[in-house]
Amino acid sequence: MAKFVCDVCGYVYDEDLGDPDAGIEPGTKFEDLPDDFECPMCSVGKDEFSPEEE
Repeated sequence: MAKFVCDVCGYVYDEDLGDPDAGIEPGTKFEDLPDDFECPMCSVGKDEFSPEEE
């Protein structure tokens, strides 16, 4: 599973963990998040996230 980083604030969406506070189950792939998904820290959209570099 991958991690995606918010380019604005640095929040990391981890596919292994999901975002239970937002009702997103662990194991949910980033591309499967709803189109209206927003960063829980700064409220930008999915287009402001980049894959985390290993």
